[in-house]
Amino acid sequence: MPSPLYVLVLAGGSGERFWPLSRRTRPKQLLALFSEQTLLEATLARLDGLVPPENVLVLTNADQLDGVRAIATRLPAENIVAEPAKRDTAAAIALGVGWVAARAPGATMIVLPADHLIRDTAGFQRTMRVAAHAAERTSELVTIGIKPTWACPGFGYIESGTPLALADAPEGPTVHHVVRFREKPSAELAEQFLAQGNFRWNAGMFIWSIPAILNAFERYAPPLAEFIARARNGDFAALLRDVFPTLPKISIDYAVMEKAGRVLVVEAGFDWDDIGSWTAVAKYLPEADAQNHSNTDLRLIDAGNNIVFSSQKKLVALMGVHDLIIVETPDAILVCNRHEAEQIKQLVALTPPELQ
Repeated sequence: MPSPLYVLVLAGGSGERFWPLSRRTRPKQLLALFSEQTLLEATLARLDGLVPPENVLVLTNADQLDGVRAIATRLPAENIVAEPAKRDTAAAIALGVGWVAARAPGATMIVLPADHLIRDTAGFQRTMRVAAHAAERTSELVTIGIKPTWACPGFGYIESGTPLALADAPEGPTVHHVVRFREKPSAELAEQFLAQGNFRWNAGMFIWSIPAILNAFERYAPPLAEFIARARNGDFAALLRDVFPTLPKISIDYAVMEKAGRVLVVEAGFDWDDIGSWTAVAKYLPEADAQNHSNTDLRLIDAGNNIVFSSQKKLVALMGVHDLIIVETPDAILVCNRHEAEQIKQLVALTPPELQ
């Protein structure tokens, strides 16, 4: 009989890359960029039929707690937890492991970011069932790899090795051994990875049994293992308030995944995009003439390759401008060169605190 399945959804974030639409209290996962659903709503909806709502924990922060609660109404209130301090993904996942272990010490656990765009729900669930089966049968740590569509230097990479045959495996993608993790490469090295064919993007999705991840924390990150042990058996709220802010600030990749001797990777059998900037949003917006992308009505004269997003769906007229990002909200307007999109974070720091 399969072990119970739990999901930890990581729903924090600073809300800077999509300013002025995003704010500190309303980061990317709380925005409805592509449909009437926010990215967090879509993430939770993809779990329907895979995991019962009472087995889903959403971890956010104090600034965004009210926004998350307003969206995740199907979850029990106690399943939405705010971190009192930013401690990176290893501490966040340790908190989630402690929460799950206190309820079902033999469970299998999935860790998901809340802000990815995935439209193929059936393919997503098939992939997760394969990964959960692999985690249960092997007691190894499992990650999801995204087949690269271009030589992106901004992602971490996973080098996949030999396939692993598992008895009674559900229908879905193949499981492979991980040869090694590679950090964000140079553009030239990313091209080599793409040409080699067995490298996958690291999307930050993980699957493991509770005993396996406990063992990994005990071996590679003892302070986090100690926190998990206390979270399983002690006053969870007090530990969250008093101990969590003192935990090491380190990613799960550095703390555990890159040190682990045996890790498995399942290639994603679904579409995926992490939508890291306004330029990434453009391909999902309707296209007008001359490669202008917009969510609202445009009037154009000698204007091309612009990205326009209006929160109030105002008519926008462009004349003699090219390569711009224009974002309109009730209290702020952004105009910048699309090739400078990565610098928006710096611009946010210059705005009044109430607009950040």
